[in-house]
This record gives sequence, structure tokens and C-alpha cells, in this order.
Amino acid sequence: MHAIITLCFAHIKKRKIQNVLLAILIMLSTLLLATSVTIMMNTNNIFEKIHHDSNGAHQILTMGKDIHNPITVNNWWQEQQGVSASNLIPYRTLSRFKAHGVETQNLYLYMMNTPKKPFVVDRLTFSEGKNQDYPTKGTIWIPTSMAATSNISLGDAIEFNTGEKAFTLNVSGIVVDLPYGGPFTTNARIWMNESDYYKQFDTLIGSEQYMMALRFDDYQQSAKYWMEFEKFLNGPYLESKMEYEEIASFYLIINKIIGFLMIAFGVAMLFISLFIIGFSISDAILTNYKTIGVIKSLGLTSRKISATYVLQFALLSVVSIIPGLIISTILSRVIIESSLSYLKAGKHLMIIQDFRITMLLAVIIFAIVILTAFIYSNKTRHVEPVQAIKYGMSEFANSKLNRRLNNSNRLSNFVNLPIQLQIGIKNITKNMKSSILIIVLTAITSAILVFSAVMLNSFISIKQNTPAWGYDSSHVVVTVSNEAAFSKQQFEQFLRSDERIKNHAWLDQFTGVLPNEPNQPLNINVDTIEGSFEDAGYETISGRYPVNKNEIALGINVAKALHKNLGDIVEVYIEGNQHHLIVTGIYQSIANMSNSARITADVIKVYNATYSASGASMINLVDETLSPQIVDEVNNKFKSSVTAVTQQKLLDAVFKEVIAVLMIPLSVTGILFIAVTFIIIFSVSRINVRKESGTYGIFKSIGMTSSTIRWSITSGILFLSALGTILGIFIGVKVIPVALQSIILEYGLLELPLVINWPISIGLSLLSIVVACLGCWVSTKIIAKTSPRILLVE
Repeated sequence: MHAIITLCFAHIKKRKIQNVLLAILIMLSTLLLATSVTIMMNTNNIFEKIHHDSNGAHQILTMGKDIHNPITVNNWWQEQQGVSASNLIPYRTLSRFKAHGVETQNLYLYMMNTPKKPFVVDRLTFSEGKNQDYPTKGTIWIPTSMAATSNISLGDAIEFNTGEKAFTLNVSGIVVDLPYGGPFTTNARIWMNESDYYKQFDTLIGSEQYMMALRFDDYQQSAKYWMEFEKFLNGPYLESKMEYEEIASFYLIINKIIGFLMIAFGVAMLFISLFIIGFSISDAILTNYKTIGVIKSLGLTSRKISATYVLQFALLSVVSIIPGLIISTILSRVIIESSLSYLKAGKHLMIIQDFRITMLLAVIIFAIVILTAFIYSNKTRHVEPVQAIKYGMSEFANSKLNRRLNNSNRLSNFVNLPIQLQIGIKNITKNMKSSILIIVLTAITSAILVFSAVMLNSFISIKQNTPAWGYDSSHVVVTVSNEAAFSKQQFEQFLRSDERIKNHAWLDQFTGVLPNEPNQPLNINVDTIEGSFEDAGYETISGRYPVNKNEIALGINVAKALHKNLGDIVEVYIEGNQHHLIVTGIYQSIANMSNSARITADVIKVYNATYSASGASMINLVDETLSPQIVDEVNNKFKSSVTAVTQQKLLDAVFKEVIAVLMIPLSVTGILFIAVTFIIIFSVSRINVRKESGTYGIFKSIGMTSSTIRWSITSGILFLSALGTILGIFIGVKVIPVALQSIILEYGLLELPLVINWPISIGLSLLSIVVACLGCWVSTKIIAKTSPRILLVE
């Protein structure tokens, strides 16, 4: 045992730099894998815990369009065993507010008449402010999402505008509001004091709406309750219904993507680490072949010699895995707190660090490293003492080497290339395993860098590709905020008289119900267009958008749930009226997870001949740069009835959160792989230089400078890394987005809409080449420091 330990520490001491770099590789692999596991584990657990602790809703029903009697509906659900139903909560809707003197027009507000506590379902959790039974007079509670995106703090005054008047309320609480407080939401519930609610909205034209929440003891049994409920109604429930999946989805999507990427990259890094371990052991055996032969001749068995390498990497693993796990707790907390910040009830989230899972992961990585070391070190069994002492290698390997050298000499004489280029080519062809590793490594690194650049640029430049995300591509969006004061005729006259306006379309949203036997009916948003879908800029992934009164386009998840395709007939209830429509198109949309449909206004006119869409107008301009000017003019001219905003501003408000959350993990992963590329190529080049030290000594002795030799070796690395980078660009743009398809399909996207900035993407990919060449150049510094005589002796 003493001999094994002595040899083990001799290996570690002899190659200190190489062993340190290998330890760093194992640590980084552990870091990425442990971080991804923690993120995946906590994402669901944190949401589920908060949903459980708040007695969160499984379904949210909204009523108020005179289709169902809200009181009757609420009474029925209150009587059901196994279901917790909230009381009816009255609310009014507004479309804009002003905080810190800045008006926000991209958030649809539900002004809630707050019921007194305790809430039966969806209990609000206070993130900031005093936990009270209800807001005091003159104050409101707002969701964490609204506070974060609009930089609102406790005590801030918010001005609301009904179109008829403005009023101001102060923020006394910031609450975690699960159904309407998630990332990327365009809705927010504002919890008002009852007296403020009636004071501000008693005279407002329009009917009051109602909201209620349902929580099932067993959510899987909800379909049975709905079958009984529809029997009670003598037909389907025809108003809006939000499902648990919709509530949870956007809290989880970013972390699912981050976790998937980090697991994939962590596994890739681990495999690279294992390859380097195998490569290092094989090189150590070849380098010390004669020494191993001598040791075996003195009586040390192959198993004990193998144990020296296994022990060496066992020690390196222990030293590496522990700090990797420690750092992962910090990194995972940063990512989780960033992506799930809206769920914070206090300064920090309760992040679960499961010691058992962490230790299991550590044991798995440790075992894989040990197994790899054992497999490669087992090659010492084949070392024959006599051949080792005579040739410094096996007799077969010696014959093979002589043949390769002869072939190499013939090739060099035949090609007649410059000596510098011959050295670079020889370094590549003589070390094929390391050459393949360099190509693979730079391909992975450049793929990560390119994908990160493409992903972030796609969100930054989302306006260039909005139809592929499921949004319209209009330049200006005008929302009617006060129907009583709005005149569509006057507004259209204004649009037609302005030469800067190219075209426009009108949009209304209805709740549509599609029977889905034997499952629950689908309650979805139905976008109704008065005008042209093409003018509005919508796109389908198959077929076309409707033009007639008997046609409909379906979101991909609706089409999937109903098993419908182009040309099929769907039954849909809109405003209580039954329609049978032909599917003419299928589209993807991240909004509502593609749980939506689109029709023309002519469908509504079948039962309501006087109908005219007037919810929002999507306007295209002759010159898009005039959008801010048009917005200002519309807001000034029709300030009592509409709110105008550029489409760019609407998109930025939603997707800037994605950029902020993705920036940290993608940047960290990119930096780690750049570091790994440098470490591995430094290590591999140092090994190759050591193997060819005699050859380089001869080159120096005949007058070749150290710089020339180093540039020659680096030129070979330049060629290999360039090949890897080209492959990496393809992987980053084509392969990784396809691999994400299983995740994004759940959220309504069949294909990830990418906007590629080629100069930035290619520029970042070149970093892998620069780092590879730098690693090689630094590793070959030993050639400049060592005399030709010592190189020849080595």
C-alpha cells in the first residue's frame, strides 16, 4: 500500500499543472450538473409549495356578460363536496395607470373589490407591507409582477384613469398573486378597499364583472364535477375559465429551458472531462512505459500499478466535487431568485437544497470518474517488462511507430510544404485523438456561444419576428378604454384622413367553448378580426387565416387537443351561440400557450347583424419611424376614450424579463466553456509537446527559433478549432433549438422563432478559436524556456 500511495503522489507532483486543470474540469462539470438539478427540483417545488400554502386555485372563472347568472353558478359550486369555492369577487377593468409620472399602457387591470379575510381560495401572501385583513381606505395591494416591472414600492402613489376621471391610491401592500402575478403577464389584479371601489366605479358606465376561484381536493377529478355542472346548466359553461396549467406555466417555462440547457451542457462537460482523464492516463502510461516495466519486473502487480492512477483521480475528484457542489448552491440561488422573483414573500425564496440528491449526484460523478480511471489504467496489464525496457513501448507499438514515421517522411518529401506547415500538419495527424477532441470541444463551445447570442437577440429583436411568436406585426396598437365616450366612426374618419396610415384592423376578444369529449370543454380566447389578418400581420404555420363566416383558425394546442386538422369541422360556442366552422389554418402563439382561435367578425354577425369590432385597433404606417408621433397624437386627440402605444413598447414590456433572467445562466455557461476550452487545449498541447520534445530539440539545434516552432504548432490548432467553430455555428443555430422543441411545444410554439445577428454570432463563435490558440500558445511556452540539449535528453 505504501508503494501505491508513493507512486500516486509522485504522479500528482510530477504533473501539477495538468492535475490542477483536470480538477477544475471535474469541479465545473459538478457545478453545472448540480446547479441544473437544483433548478429543476426547486422550480416545481417552490411553486407547488406556495400554491399549497395559499390554498391556490385550480381554476378561475370570470362572468359578467349576461350569459350565466354569477350568483347561481357560485351557489352551485359552494354546495359541492370536495371543492373549495371562493365567494364572488366584483371587479371593473381599466387599461392604464401612471406611476412616478410615467404612464403604463400595456397592463390590463382588474380593479377588485377586496373581500374581507380569510380568503377561502387564493390567499394572498404579502411580499412587502403589513399583513392586513383588507386594504385601508385610500390604499391598494398590487401584485409583485406589477411592482417589479413598473418599479413601484410601498407608499408610492398610483394614478388610475377610467376615461371619465382620474383618481390616486397609495400602495400599502405588494402581494404574491399566483393567477395574475406571473412573468410575462399582461394582467394584474388591483385589490381595493370596498368604499374606494364603490366611490370610483359607481357612476362608471358598463356592467360589473365577477370572478371566483375553485380548488379541488383532487384536481384529477375536476372533469367529473364539470360534467355535473354542465348538466345543471343544461349546456356548456360559456364564459372565461383559467386552468391550473395556465396559472403555473409561465412561472416554470424559463427555468425548464435553463435546466434543460444546463443539464445538456453539464453532461457534455463531464464527457469531455472523462475523455481528458482517459487521455491523461494513456499518455502517462506511454510516457512511463519503461518505468512501469521496471516496476513490474521488481514484483509490483498490474492491479497495484492501476490502483495508483485510480487513487490519483479519486483524490482529485474529492477535491473537485466538494467545491463544485458548494458553488452550485450559490449559482442556483442566483438563477432561481431571478427567475422566480415574483414568488418571493420576503427577501429570499425558500430554496430547497436536498442533501440526499446532492450526495447522490456527487457519488455518481465520483463513481464515473473512478470507473473511467480504472478502465484506462487497466492498460498497464499489457505492459511486458522486457519489451518496455528494450523499446520504451510494446514491440507492436514500436513497429507501428516506425511505419508511421516512414510514411510521414515520404508524405513530407512528396508534398514539399514549408517546414512550419509540415510541423502543424504532423502535430494533427500524429495525435488524432487529441485533434478530434479539439474539434469537438471548440464545436460545443462555439455552439453554446452562438445559441446564447441567437436566443438573447431573438428576444431583444422580437419585433422583427412577432408573427412567428403569435402576435400581430402592426406598428401602433390602440385600445378602447372607455366605450361610452368612444366613437368608432370618428376614430375611423381620423385614420382614413391621415396619409401616414397605411391600413388598420379591429380586434375583439371573446370566450369560446369547444366541446371536447370525453374531457372537459376547452374554454379559450377567440380573437375576432374586422379587417384583414394579413394586414394585421398574423401568420399561420399551415393553411391560411379565415376570410369567410364559416371558417376558423386554431392554435396548435387546441388543434392537438381536439385532434383537428385543416378542413375539419369544429363546434364552438361564442357568446352563447353555437357555430360549426371549417378549420382553414393552424398557428403557433406563446400567448395563452396557443390555447386560442381566430375568426372574422362575420362569424359574430351571423347572430348579431349590427356587431362591429371595437376593442382594439391595430394600425400600420407608411413609415414605422413615425409610430411615437402617431401615438402622441392619438392619445391627445382621444384621451378620454382610448390608449395608444407602439407595438415595440408592448413587446419590450413583456420580453425584457426573459432577457434579464436568461442573461445570467447563459453568460455563466459560456464563460465556463471558454475556460474549459483553454484548460483542455493547454493540457493536451502540453502532453503533445512533452511527447515530441526530442523532435523540437532537433529543430532548435538546427537553428529554428522557439517562436517559429510554437507558431507552427498553433497553426494546427487554429485549423482544428476553425473546423470545430464552423460545426458549432450549425449546432447552435439548428440543433439546439430543435432539441428544445419538446419544452416549447408545451407553451404553444412548434418552432422557436429565431432572429440571427450573424456578425455578433460569428464574432462570439470566433472566441473559441482565439481561446484554443491562446491555450496552445501558452502551453508551448516550455519550448522557449528549455534548451535544445535538455529537450533532446527528455
